[in-house]
Amino acid sequence: MKNAIALIAVAGMATIASAGADFSLSIVAPTSVEVGATFTVDVMGDASVGTHMLGGAFSISSGSALISNMTWSNAAWSSFNTSAGYSGNGDHGAVVFGQLVIFGIPGFDTPHAGSVLGSRIGSFQVTLGAGSGVIDFALNGGSPFSLETLTSGAAGTFQSSQGSLSLNGASVIVTPAPSAMALLGLGGIVAGRRRR
Repeated sequence: MKNAIALIAVAGMATIASAGADFSLSIVAPTSVEVGATFTVDVMGDASVGTHMLGGAFSISSGSALISNMTWSNAAWSSFNTSAGYSGNGDHGAVVFGQLVIFGIPGFDTPHAGSVLGSRIGSFQVTLGAGSGVIDFALNGGSPFSLETLTSGAAGTFQSSQGSLSLNGASVIVTPAPSAMALLGLGGIVAGRRRR
């Protein structure tokens, strides 16, 4: 009974400690891609408290008709995952990710190595259709928290809902393929000669 009370007290102190903590989810994407390409958008997690990511939830939106499909692949360390799938118009529904860590239970008491803060949570594979322009990706926080962290070897967790959360987006420029630009240039030359 005393051990259970001590464990609850330590967990409570860790939760209170997260009140002034900073958490962030960030997008890493290429700056430009060609029309019709498929490219990767990575989501990274970081915090000022803890050593590893435990879990969380978020969605991504762009409102872009340039995107024809988007799928989610979790990082190898995340063993409990769900994905609401592509919602259309450049948006992807809720992604839930996480791992099981139980302190004091051998085999379950150590977070996976790939879950160190600042690491990749997973990736979106984005498939483009026709058209060019700019896609502005934005992350949206999940419920009850977007990111939960823990310190390896210590009981207790830290949740983004009890600290400050930064959701960092990215912009991707979609350009015509170089061969298409060359054809457009040739078309302009031919049209210019016909007018003479």
